[in-house]
Amino acid sequence: MTSALLGIAVSALSPAVEANSVRHYSANLDNSMWHLAENSRLECGLEHTIPRYGKVEFHSEASKELNLRMQLDMHQLPDGYGVAKIESVAPRWQPGQATYALGDMQFYKQFDGELQKQMAWRLLSELEKGRYPTFYYQDWYNATDTVAVALSSVNFRSAYDAFRGCVNALLPFSFDDIAYTVINHQADSEKLTTASQRKLEQISQYLAVDSDLELVLVNAYTDALGAREPNQQLSEQRAVEIKNFFVERGINEDRIETVGHGEDRPIAGNANELDRAKNRRVVVRLSKPSGIQL
Repeated sequence: MTSALLGIAVSALSPAVEANSVRHYSANLDNSMWHLAENSRLECGLEHTIPRYGKVEFHSEASKELNLRMQLDMHQLPDGYGVAKIESVAPRWQPGQATYALGDMQFYKQFDGELQKQMAWRLLSELEKGRYPTFYYQDWYNATDTVAVALSSVNFRSAYDAFRGCVNALLPFSFDDIAYTVINHQADSEKLTTASQRKLEQISQYLAVDSDLELVLVNAYTDALGAREPNQQLSEQRAVEIKNFFVERGINEDRIETVGHGEDRPIAGNANELDRAKNRRVVVRLSKPSGIQL
């Protein structure tokens, strides 16, 4: 975007803003690029560099619900609290098209700017139309300056199509959804219940696309019917069966720990089949590296 184009947008603002000096930041026709920063079934990222200012990234993660956030990653983080006005500006090759307001974005001291799902999708739709979503805010250190940051729609659509394809292929559950999973067996059987088979398949799908696991902990339990020793052996067998399931899907067996507890640590009574079914369980816990350097 040229300075002249952003100047037109600024002229539509209040007289106080018109009187200020405006610093424009935007990619031009020669260096405007969009690309996929992340492209997997776990996360998708669409990124655009804004020369001399930073970058913007739209990000979506595997989850039960469709999600999206936009982050304005600035070289110079805010040194205070404020609000950026967001407007949709037409490019110069769309003469006669009006500028209109989209909304606001809150700034927090020493944090990048961020927008959540609804507004983030709206910005993407404006870019898809070939328009330039533009942020206007007062400079932190020079009260007479207005900063105008535009997202260029040049070279946007092909990258956006790829981003939407990535979003559509995201797993319909997150790591948190499967990090603690309770699996139940049928009575006196190694066979899982139908619901538990579905849970195990979800874990399998996740393991197929995320190898960054630190530990898989498998704890198996039985009900209290029968003798204690056979119940202990049964719980150990069930734990090993689940371990083998994970090993077959590429998880290093050294990272899988199994413990059979037999009929100890029940979570329900033993007087009826409903309670006993709750006790016949395998608890699978997945953990990842914390990322915290000590």
